[in-house]
Amino acid sequence: MKAPVNKIIPVSVVDGPGNRTAVFLQGCNISCAYCHNPETQNLCTGCGVCVDGCPAGALKLNGETVVWDEDKCISCDRCIAVCPSFASPKVREMSAEEVFCKVSLNMPFIRGITVSGGECCLYPEFLKELFGLCRKAGLSCLIDSNGMVDFSSCPELLDLCEGVMLDVKSWDPCVYRRLTGADNAVVRKNLEFLWRKRKLEEIRIVCLPGESDYEDVLLGIAGLLGSTITVRVKLIKFRPFGVRGRLSGASRPEDGLMRELASWAGELGYTNIVLT
Repeated sequence: MKAPVNKIIPVSVVDGPGNRTAVFLQGCNISCAYCHNPETQNLCTGCGVCVDGCPAGALKLNGETVVWDEDKCISCDRCIAVCPSFASPKVREMSAEEVFCKVSLNMPFIRGITVSGGECCLYPEFLKELFGLCRKAGLSCLIDSNGMVDFSSCPELLDLCEGVMLDVKSWDPCVYRRLTGADNAVVRKNLEFLWRKRKLEEIRIVCLPGESDYEDVLLGIAGLLGSTITVRVKLIKFRPFGVRGRLSGASRPEDGLMRELASWAGELGYTNIVLT
């Protein structure tokens, strides 16, 4: 089973507990206005806009396919900056075995792997095969998801992973639609389902005043999960790096506001708040 791989970070300290290899798959089922890696949203259309602008000559157009020469690439990411489709020509179709071979090179230094995106759950069969290989090698497996795929329909996948790091981008359906272009009913369903199954590794909430209803998210989660929420909750300060479109110039929240939000969350019953 193959999937489009955007990149593999050999050792990451921000994608779950301990040192982990982070695998980013290409393709997403929503379009977040504040996405900081929008080049993972879509697949390359082969338009060729990026080819002439590559300073290293690492790209060429073969028919309707952009071919990337990794040896020539200088990682300037100019191709990503000019892509009109929010894609990357550096994506490679890789099998689960090929990805595991890359992961295995890091095994003396990592606790496990985290697969992200885009939205990695668009490729459940690939994930099951990859996680099976990693589990046999003694590695833990985590999913980083926007929650738009119904996890209740993926019992085998959940059995193979330690948990899901779930993005809760908004609580109000209208706000969620404005930010992502989609409805958030399945996200709420997944939140409760993963909590009951003890597969909710982490909740992630991006805080952007005037755009995201992060206070309503905290209230909504508390109402859904109960008076004491022990799962780790990351309150993520919006940063404009990589953002394209209408929010590319949005301001990040002040540190004082983030500290006040964390303190208020503690009053609501959250016991494991992380500011980042």
